[in-house]
Amino acid sequence: MDEPTHETPGSALGHGQRALAARLDWNLIRTYLVVAEELHLSRAAARLFVTQPAVSQAIKRLQGQLGYTLIKRRGPRIALTAAGEEVYRIARSVFVDVSSLEMPARGADEQVVGRVKLLSVSRVHSARYNRFLVDFHRRHPRVELEIEVMRGHDLLLALRQNTASFGIGLCRVPTPQIERRLIIPQRYALFCGQSHRLYAARHIDIDTLLQEDLVTFTGDHLGDTLSPLTLFRENHGFQGRLAASSSNLEEVCRLILCGYGIGFLPEDAFRRETETGLLRKLPPEEGLADVDIHLLWNSERPLRSAEAVFRDELLAAFDAG
Repeated sequence: MDEPTHETPGSALGHGQRALAARLDWNLIRTYLVVAEELHLSRAAARLFVTQPAVSQAIKRLQGQLGYTLIKRRGPRIALTAAGEEVYRIARSVFVDVSSLEMPARGADEQVVGRVKLLSVSRVHSARYNRFLVDFHRRHPRVELEIEVMRGHDLLLALRQNTASFGIGLCRVPTPQIERRLIIPQRYALFCGQSHRLYAARHIDIDTLLQEDLVTFTGDHLGDTLSPLTLFRENHGFQGRLAASSSNLEEVCRLILCGYGIGFLPEDAFRRETETGLLRKLPPEEGLADVDIHLLWNSERPLRSAEAVFRDELLAAFDAG
């Protein structure tokens, strides 16, 4: 990637702002924000649903428009220059400000009007959450709700970049910029499918499971604070082989059902499969770990009226018990 020679944004950002704003392609800024978050061109391309060469070309064009280098390549990974760090800070701030421009309107009847974009992990099982959605739509029929399902890691990154109103997902530890409120307690346990050799076993203890092949989530590595695998290994010394993985909860369940190995699933979300005999719950009987579902939002994002109503009423519905 060809790189401009200037290294600092001071003069470019201090003079000629109007001319720069007129010619700057904001799609390139959006691409750069994702690259700066991922620090890896391939992962950034995957999140943007484009090719890696397209991302590289976008960064090259942005550097050409700004007149200084933003990133440096370090093998497969990249690092931000000092100018790149400053541009990232400014661009993030700009996107926060722009998000506040989409002000909702109220009709003559004072109904809330607006749009709420909700990111969610897959298979969120909660009757109370379903009742809230029913009641919210009845009270506010002119609020448009968009729900996109994605991986928990990507969900947090998207919220930090202000691309959505809220997230419904996992967040076991405090995360910069992210506010969280627990709404759905969720207990993970080990399961196997009918085609697995342990399904028909009369007696199964923990020691029996320690060498079994495992099905898990893509990115569910040892050391990840969200990882049931980490907790299971720390508590019981699991040494099994990773046989299959997926970033989608439904596909993890499919792989377990097809006998690729034992795997971790939230108990309530897959209660029907357990009760109908498609899955067998494995020891320990009390389950493995709490990986709770939270309502998440960016603490720096100004909430529009429809978003504030959605958040306040959702939290009130769960606080009501």
